[in-house]
Amino acid sequence: MKIGGNELRIGMLIEHNGKLWSVCKTQHVKPGKGGAFVQVELKELRGGTKLNERFRSDESLERIRLDEDECQLLFKDGTVYTFMNVATYDQLQVDESLIGEGASFLQDNMVVKIASHEGEIIGVILPDTVVMSVVEADAVVRGQTASASYKPAMLENGVRILVPPHIEAGTRIVVNTADVSYVERAK
Repeated sequence: MKIGGNELRIGMLIEHNGKLWSVCKTQHVKPGKGGAFVQVELKELRGGTKLNERFRSDESLERIRLDEDECQLLFKDGTVYTFMNVATYDQLQVDESLIGEGASFLQDNMVVKIASHEGEIIGVILPDTVVMSVVEADAVVRGQTASASYKPAMLENGVRILVPPHIEAGTRIVVNTADVSYVERAK
C-alpha cells in the first residue's frame, strides 16, 4: 500500500532502498524556507541498523503489512526453536537470533505470534506478560518505604528484575516481556 511521507507514524513498517524498515521516531519539520518534511528514524528489521531519513509529504512510500500466525512452541534444539502453526499444524524453525532477548521468556507449549513477510520469518512476538517464579530475592533493607523501593531478584530463567519488598523466593509473579518489569503477584 502506498502512503505519503507525512503519513508515517511510529511502529509502521515500510520498504525503503530495497530493505524492510520499522519507523522508530518521527518529527514533522516546517523550515522557514522550502517545503515541510518529516525527519524519520528507521530501524532495519533484518540487520537492526538504524538510519535517519527525510521524506517530503509528496514522496510515495510502500507500507508493508506483516503476516502474523499463531504458533505454539514445541521444543528447542541448540539455538533453533521449533514452533507449530495452530491453524495449519505446519512446523516452523526459528533461530534464536530472530527472537532476541525474549527467548529467555519462552516456555513449553507457549503460544506466540510469528511475523513473516513474503514467506520469510521476520520475528517472534511474545505475549505481553508471562508468569515466572522468583528463585532468589535480596533481603529487605529496614527503613525503606514499600511504595518507593524495589529490590533485585532472579527469575527461574536467569533474568534479573526489580520487585517490591514483599516478594520472596518461590513467589510466582507476572512479568512484562517488553521491558522486563514486574507487573503484579500471580494469582
